[in-house]
Amino acid sequence: MSDGFVEGRNVVSLEGAGGEAMRFPVLQDVENYWDSLRGDRQVPKRAELDPRRIQSALSTSFILERLAPGIARFRLAGSHLNELMGMEVRGMPLTCFFLPESRKRVSNSLEQVFDAPAKAWLTLAGDRGIGKPPLDACLLLLPLRGDTGDINRALGCLSTMGPLGRAPRRFDIRSTAVTPILSDGSLQVPETIPNEWPARKETARFEPLGLAEPMRGFRPSPHRPPRTERPHLYLVKTED
Repeated sequence: MSDGFVEGRNVVSLEGAGGEAMRFPVLQDVENYWDSLRGDRQVPKRAELDPRRIQSALSTSFILERLAPGIARFRLAGSHLNELMGMEVRGMPLTCFFLPESRKRVSNSLEQVFDAPAKAWLTLAGDRGIGKPPLDACLLLLPLRGDTGDINRALGCLSTMGPLGRAPRRFDIRSTAVTPILSDGSLQVPETIPNEWPARKETARFEPLGLAEPMRGFRPSPHRPPRTERPHLYLVKTED
């Protein structure tokens, strides 16, 4: 495959990925290598990867391990990801690279990559602040079969455009293009979901868990009778 997604056996345009492969060619190199590995299969095996075939992308590439629905951690990560976070990211969840309001969409994309299975392209914008200039980025996620034969690994690449600035740099999602892979190895037309579109209703299994439990809502004690009158402030005066 040269430029584009494959639908059946024909090459089509990169419209589903928003043309980001042209701005971030290293991601296209990784996708082309992944496609060459899988051939007519849905997904290649993790053990088949040869880092020497994507030497130009090693600093921006990584391997994810699926831990639970919507959660995947870094098993291996290139030096560029460590520079973005300002620390070693191996063992950390993928969502650590995203602003809180974008983490649910990342979890949703991860589930489609592992369960459909599917390819995912996410166009990103870096957070802004003191010492944090504009930073464009693009993330590619590609499913892999682990040693057990389950699709529980993913090959990824995170490429940026612009000065990194002060770490850590986290990202918001501009758009997502998901391309399901059919059982015969062909691809469906990618589904593009711009960031400004209304969020689709999703089940609770896509809620990002991260390192903290979800906040629980307040529930009044069942043993306390409901308040039927307006609250009062009582002044108690004491004299010595």
